[in-house]
Amino acid sequence: MSDYIPTIGLEIHAELKTRTKMFCSSKNDPDETRANINICPVCLAHPGTLPVINREAVKHVLRVGLAVGGTLADYTEFDRKNYFYPDLPKGYQISQYEFPLVSGGALNGINITRIHLEEDTASSIHDDTTLTTVIDFNRAGLPLMELVTEPEIQSAQAAGEFARELQLLLRYLGVSDANMEKGEMRVEANVSVQSTVNGKQKKLGTKVEIKNLNSFRAMERAVEYEIKRQTELLESGGSIAQETRGWDERKQATFPQRTKEGSADYRYFPDPDLPSLRLSEISEFAATMLKSQMPELPSERRERYHLIGLKSEDVEMFVRQPGFGTLFDEVVGGYPSLDPRVLMSANYIANNLAGIRDIEDRDAAYSTEIPMNPDNFRVLISMVSEGRITTHAAKEILSLLSLSASTGRNPEEIAIERGLLKIAMTEDLESIVSRILVEYANVVVEYRAGKKAALQFLIGKAMRASGGAADPTVLRKLLEERISV
Repeated sequence: MSDYIPTIGLEIHAELKTRTKMFCSSKNDPDETRANINICPVCLAHPGTLPVINREAVKHVLRVGLAVGGTLADYTEFDRKNYFYPDLPKGYQISQYEFPLVSGGALNGINITRIHLEEDTASSIHDDTTLTTVIDFNRAGLPLMELVTEPEIQSAQAAGEFARELQLLLRYLGVSDANMEKGEMRVEANVSVQSTVNGKQKKLGTKVEIKNLNSFRAMERAVEYEIKRQTELLESGGSIAQETRGWDERKQATFPQRTKEGSADYRYFPDPDLPSLRLSEISEFAATMLKSQMPELPSERRERYHLIGLKSEDVEMFVRQPGFGTLFDEVVGGYPSLDPRVLMSANYIANNLAGIRDIEDRDAAYSTEIPMNPDNFRVLISMVSEGRITTHAAKEILSLLSLSASTGRNPEEIAIERGLLKIAMTEDLESIVSRILVEYANVVVEYRAGKKAALQFLIGKAMRASGGAADPTVLRKLLEERISV
């Protein structure tokens, strides 16, 4: 009896945020919509031109290496990866083969093989109507980081979680926006199926590479499909071809593209136009210098929030949407660590404010700034904790604060203007209670007959009559006293 275990490795490319391209002075502008604007003789591979290494791109990759605990190279060099394709103007790609900038490291419990630096290709634009393809060279030569994991991931979900965490890390470090919908981050999945005989012996499967994965969900679905396809093929006595496959979103299936090349097919050799680098001799690439410039990483932020005692779902929301996390930090910065207002602030930000701004999907647009004055938010939390407004009123005020963040209005002004300050005087509430008991006399009868839910109905009507400003505890007491008379 044979069982099959999937083995997945990821190759992830991310365009780096630099002012210019990898080996020339052409502008690095992923938002440029005009074709063939950011180009020059170097990135178009005109004869006689010479490339120059982008120092900032090297630094970006080294910072990623430090963040994942990898080993930074002392010696590194660039190589020519030889293959022909219309979007490759040189007829080869400048990349790194034997001496990558970073070796090893781990992220999200997955070991990393290497991280290296290369140049991007041009963009091929296909027109299905005219059956033509044109090339836009704006992207040609952009600095591209490639990260390769060990082939040890065993589920599509784990692969998706790794890719999401890497995207988050790149954004925290400020080295890439990593928007998959713009092609700034591209994921390729290598999938094979291992056979186990009686739970003991393992036979490594044949690797299939899946390309054209433009979202995390597409990558997860493609990997799940490929695991199922390979397993069924092996169980029926077939064999797996080593090939590159694409993903058809409409059919929800992979399809063959070409036979997979090996490293020998690319005929790597050191680029004679670029110098090798001894990174230890360049002060700005020193690990100590780079570490001093590192921001708080997502893993560090998670740990800090967990130590505060925040709920796991709130922690994850604040980490994945750092604009909300930063607002939380600014709001609670002056509170003692065990102050109940800390958890109250987290709850109102993660649930109420995020709900107002419609942030629910974990793949939602990344936000680093939230238009909310932290001083105003702190006043709102104080008003709730001091019993000056109800939770219902707090939510209404928060919604108005979110809409008027740029006007500088504060919660006190809104509460007074809207009549949302809690009505604590019994005589003020008694008139509301009297009116509700008369208006809903039939409900009072139901309550006296034993229908307990009727009381909550009456409290809700009284709260609405008070504009949400009544203390629900006082209302309940007054209603119970009047009904029992």
